[in-house]
Order: sequence, then C-alpha cells, then structure tokens
Amino acid sequence: MASIAATANPSGSPPSEPIEVSFPLPRAPQTNIHLQLRNNGPNILLFLTTASPDAPTTAPLGSFVYAMPNKVSPSDAFSTALFPQSSTLDFTTRLAKLLARKLGKPVYVGNSMSFANAGMGGTVEEEMEGFRRVVEAVMKLVQP
Repeated sequence: MASIAATANPSGSPPSEPIEVSFPLPRAPQTNIHLQLRNNGPNILLFLTTASPDAPTTAPLGSFVYAMPNKVSPSDAFSTALFPQSSTLDFTTRLAKLLARKLGKPVYVGNSMSFANAGMGGTVEEEMEGFRRVVEAVMKLVQP
C-alpha cells in the first residue's frame, strides 16, 4: 500500500483542506482507488472512485450514504441512503456504517468505485480487499 500519512495540525483543529490519497486496487495495480477525505471535526465526509488508463475519464455518479453511530447499541449504526445507486449502494452503506462505528461520529460517504477492472473482474474477494484497504486508509488519515 502506498504510504499514507496525515499531516499533523499544531492547533489541534481539523484540517480545512480535504486530504486526497490514491492507491492501487488490490489485484489490479493498473487501477487506482482515489479517496478524498474531509474531517470536519464533528463529522467525516468521504468520496471514493476508481480510475484506470483504459476506463473512461468520467465515472457514473454512485451512491451517497449518511451513517451515524448508535449510542444505545454501539455494535450497530444507523444509515440512510441520500442518493441510492443500486450498483454501489451495498458497498457504500457497509462502509459508512463501519466507519461511523469505528470513528464514533457521523459519516457521509459518496462512492462511485467500480471493481470491473480488477484482476478477476470484480469478485466478492476483490471487493472485500478494496473495502479493507479503504478502511485502513481512512483510519490512518483520521486517527492522530
């Protein structure tokens, strides 16, 4: 995985500029996951997409999901799809809920990633590897 490091802000306040990171999609090094993260303090805004040299430069708009931690049952999170797109909704919802639980704050996730260019054409295993890589990257960027 490409080295991911968040620059420390000496004032302790959240960064005002979004953090942008790109790293290869597992099993498809020619395809990159592009991540844009904004830590607004009380919430997180995350956008994800993939790009490869042989794919069109514009990806179709994916799903946009809001999730927040459940204070009564911390092992669960609430979520709602603000803009559902069937091809990306499940992945986006799972990611938003997991990040809300792990970070303990509301999370907005926009996702237009495609695993079609992955080595085996986007199998469940490839999607889960991509999911894991995104979660690792976000946790490294958000945690001080």
